[in-house]
Amino acid sequence: MTDFRPRGRTFGILGLGRSGLASARALLARGARLRGFDENPKLSLGAGSAPFPVFLGEFPERFWEGLDAIIVSPGVPLDKLTRACQANIPVLGEIELGWRLFPTDAGPILGVTGTNGKSTTTALLGAALRERWPKTFVGGNLGIPLTEAYADPSSPGRPWHVLELSSFQLEAMGAVPCFGAALLNIAPDHLDRYPSAGAYSGAKARIFAGQPAAGFAVVNASDAEVLRLSQRTAARRFAFASDPEALQGGGFAGTCVAVDGGFEVRVEQTQHFRLKNRSLRGKHNIANAMAASTMATLAGANTQEIQAALDTFPGLAHRLEFVGIIDGVEWVNDSKATNVDASVVALEALASRVWLIAGGKGKGASYAPLVAAGKGKVQGVLTVGADAAEIARAFAETTPVYACESVDRAVARAHAMARAGDTVLLSPACASYDQFAHFEERGDAFKALVHALPGGVRGASGQ
Repeated sequence: MTDFRPRGRTFGILGLGRSGLASARALLARGARLRGFDENPKLSLGAGSAPFPVFLGEFPERFWEGLDAIIVSPGVPLDKLTRACQANIPVLGEIELGWRLFPTDAGPILGVTGTNGKSTTTALLGAALRERWPKTFVGGNLGIPLTEAYADPSSPGRPWHVLELSSFQLEAMGAVPCFGAALLNIAPDHLDRYPSAGAYSGAKARIFAGQPAAGFAVVNASDAEVLRLSQRTAARRFAFASDPEALQGGGFAGTCVAVDGGFEVRVEQTQHFRLKNRSLRGKHNIANAMAASTMATLAGANTQEIQAALDTFPGLAHRLEFVGIIDGVEWVNDSKATNVDASVVALEALASRVWLIAGGKGKGASYAPLVAAGKGKVQGVLTVGADAAEIARAFAETTPVYACESVDRAVARAHAMARAGDTVLLSPACASYDQFAHFEERGDAFKALVHALPGGVRGASGQ
């Protein structure tokens, strides 16, 4: 796709998580020289276990010497790279590196972003396209780095590359074009990293940068900020909404609207899709399914292929994941809810009598929307983690709050208080890294604790 020849050049890898290590493997396979850095001094990857120099903990100034380019992991804020800018060292994110390593026969990128729902939408879109094109790549922020698709320089091209894109990844994507782009929603998030909500929105809007006129953008017509940001694309705009009135007068090239029992995609001709899959319950998942189905239609999948994906989609772990039932109490793992808006969506998807386990490392957003969503529904809030006191203050006048400090204590307390017909929901509204390495570890810990409870889990996930 581009004239990018790593052989003989020296790259610095900033951040040695999965993204950074995938970049390193792809570059090493192409004859590049590397040096790596991670601020975690206890990272299990030591200098002796990598085929290139690795620095951990304190950043050495000599790291910059002789670098031809830097590959930055999503967790590293770009404003920390002023030294690289001063030295005119190019900075690439892992997504841009993967794109530059595409073979000449590789297909285009379909990117999905938004504050919430992007993982489910990405996975569902990928499932629909794989019904026709089994070698479709699905990854990005969803879990598989793009560079893993072409770690081997002799890898053949893939027909489509379906990528979940976080704001952090979009910041460092350079001029990587998304032939198809979806912006699902915008809500306050990552305000611990961005100076303002506008800066965060601007990062999300980068998904439209470089889109070709022949491409397409799929946007949520019910979100005013999404519509405003979508004006930046040069591609054709298609919109989805539960309310038909939201689709009026938008100048869209096609639409998708909710109808009884499902939704209709109106692109050239009308296609009706039913939605009965329990893994896609809740209004938010109807929106995710509409976005994915519209993108799949525009990419060339037919009605039968898309419907098959909708019917068989198993859902994703840690996203309103049904864990099981103990003594009539349903347990649900929504550890992926790392911001307030995501937890609001989870509460809206469930019936009344919910015991909410919430807390972790907050992101600077108000918990007032969570309190409002829980009125008349949440029986009690069990707080954990660094932002427990803030959450307790928010709920103090409306809902009983129980300080539990940790997830294991919260699970034990919820088991003691919940009664048949209740639901215990882990939906933290916070990031996990005050007590866990990532939200997956938090969710797995929750599930293990539930499975260990007396009474026996019925209908459990993973059983």
